[in-house]
Amino acid sequence: MISRKELQDTTKQIFLKHGVTEPAAEAIADILVHANLRGVDSHGVLRVEHYIKRIQSGSINPAAQLQVTKTSPSTSILDGDNGFGHYISKAAMDIAIEQAQEAGTGAVAVKNSSHCGALSYFVEQAAKHNLIGVAMTHTDKIVVPFGGSEPFFGTNPIAFGFPANKEEPIILDFATSTVALGKILNAKEKGENIPHGWGVDENGEATHDPNKVVALSPFGGPKGYGLAMVVEIFTAMLTGAAFGPHVSKMYGDYDKNRELGHFFMAIDPAKFVSIDTFTFRLDQMIQELRETTPSPNTNRVYIPGEIEALNAKKREKEGIPLPDSILKFLQKEIEEVN
Repeated sequence: MISRKELQDTTKQIFLKHGVTEPAAEAIADILVHANLRGVDSHGVLRVEHYIKRIQSGSINPAAQLQVTKTSPSTSILDGDNGFGHYISKAAMDIAIEQAQEAGTGAVAVKNSSHCGALSYFVEQAAKHNLIGVAMTHTDKIVVPFGGSEPFFGTNPIAFGFPANKEEPIILDFATSTVALGKILNAKEKGENIPHGWGVDENGEATHDPNKVVALSPFGGPKGYGLAMVVEIFTAMLTGAAFGPHVSKMYGDYDKNRELGHFFMAIDPAKFVSIDTFTFRLDQMIQELRETTPSPNTNRVYIPGEIEALNAKKREKEGIPLPDSILKFLQKEIEEVN
């Protein structure tokens, strides 16, 4: 086990060692540890080694200079200068929040970015300001379209955050594939099998072996496929980024900038109804959902994001478990810093 603070400080120092600017290193560490706290280890410090490889290969700019172009009172475009997607995305949501506080809504399209980590972080940013948050991103092809036998879209996640009153914010963050690729990578790292239907092998057949996975399937068949296309339109068509099979590979193409697009939105519910009414009624909905009679195979009904919030409280108190291989890598890196 490692404490949140120690893991965050260690991660920040490692990125500083590799030439990342102080604000970016702090944001990256905060966002990666946010994922580990919530139990989404596939998007946590597991990725540090990969990001370092990209810095060393020249495909991530550790000292990126962000450029913001305001196109209306409620819309902006942010050019990430091929820097870290975590830092870029946090800045983009900050802009969306500021615009929403002034104009009621704020929307920011991001271009020239890279992998941005768990979207839950950014919609939680908005929820902490009593705003509704929306976030989405695309990535390289790994998911077969419904009815297809070869991948076209990425996992193309989308997230929503809603502020509550006494309850925790509602955080819904999901890939449009059956699972995020990171979960396959996490299972591979731990040497564990994966559930049936998570991934398919080179023959398009479902496999339990994460080492044989070459593509994922969309969740819910045509519904997940359609939503993946919607995310691609927001993140690629609005930003000028490459789409679908034209996006450079995350694990591969290490000499190429990812040039990913993201989309962030913040909405002020107080422009429709008083914030007290909104948050109190959302609390009521949450409480009534919890009181719903559970099915025979479950203990109770959980709210979207509630299990992750419970994980975060537990890990904040008890520490964050990490595989030995990850701990050893981080320790080696931090020893080189000192």
